[in-house]
Amino acid sequence: MQAFLKGTGTSTKPQKDKATAGASGENKKQKPIPWVEKYRPKCVDEVAFQEEVVTVLKRSLEGADLPNLLFYGPPGTGKTSTILAASRELYGPELFRQRVLELNASDERGIQVVRNKIKTFAQLTVAGSRSDGKPCPPFKIIILDEADSMTNPAQAALRRTMEKESKTTRFCLICNYVSRIIEPLTSRCSKFRFKPLADEIQENRVLGICEKEDVKYTKEGITALVKVSEGDLRKAITYLQSAARLTGGKEITEQVITEIAGVVSNEMTDSLIEACYSSSFEKLEVVVSNMINEGFAATQIINQLHDTVIEREDLNDKQKSAITEKLAEVDKCLMDGADEYLQMIGLCSVIMQQVTQN
Repeated sequence: MQAFLKGTGTSTKPQKDKATAGASGENKKQKPIPWVEKYRPKCVDEVAFQEEVVTVLKRSLEGADLPNLLFYGPPGTGKTSTILAASRELYGPELFRQRVLELNASDERGIQVVRNKIKTFAQLTVAGSRSDGKPCPPFKIIILDEADSMTNPAQAALRRTMEKESKTTRFCLICNYVSRIIEPLTSRCSKFRFKPLADEIQENRVLGICEKEDVKYTKEGITALVKVSEGDLRKAITYLQSAARLTGGKEITEQVITEIAGVVSNEMTDSLIEACYSSSFEKLEVVVSNMINEGFAATQIINQLHDTVIEREDLNDKQKSAITEKLAEVDKCLMDGADEYLQMIGLCSVIMQQVTQN
């Protein structure tokens, strides 16, 4: 009897597991993904506007050797996406986890990690081939994302490992500022600068996502989105998703993008400039306090004021230089934690002083 019960127990258990597995599979399909991850390039050909890097990586995919790489440039230009896409194409989905070690700024990357974790992974020998029969390169890849945040001793400890394990390991350093990487490391890598994406390419990518996600938009809204993102495609896609959720199926307009991005509208910057030209300190004080009370960041106002001042034709070079020098001082003070209202009043007073000299 016990044997019979045991037999029935074992037969019903897998069915239950299958049922739960099927349910979990359905849940996985329904789980929403951020558009930034959903539309991340899956292969090297999908990377936009970085021709030099794509050419080098394509050669390595065709069988040529891959050098140690150093990718640098502003955020959102495709540095991490490019090397991850290339790694997936090189190794396939099965070997990717075994052959690629990715360390981000969120991971501990002090000198001990370089000496232990990175060194141990670099010393492992590589064997085996891909299940689909494609040739597999005889080396592993270590991706050090945001390498400019690594300490100098940790970077120095990396030098010898890069040389010693060159037969079995390739390094890819990714950073925003190449000047923060020590010279011995930069000389061991092929450097590639990632350019901010051109407006036209950015617009094409955004419009492609709009079509796939059935998002309604106006031409002015897309133009504003591209302008606000400043060559950062990640920022553009994030703003687009936020705007699509906010509008709830309605058209994405320029006003919606301005609100989401936290950008000061042109009308408000024009009113601030008008107050500076009015030579009335009381009027200026009211406009500045209104802007601060509405929650606009002083750093954002300064960035937009800089562009407005530079483009004005009724100010001569001497006046512009005096105003931009004050802009730099105010920006530094704000970084140090100074009061936004007082700094804005000080800046606008200098603009008023320069304008009255005209």
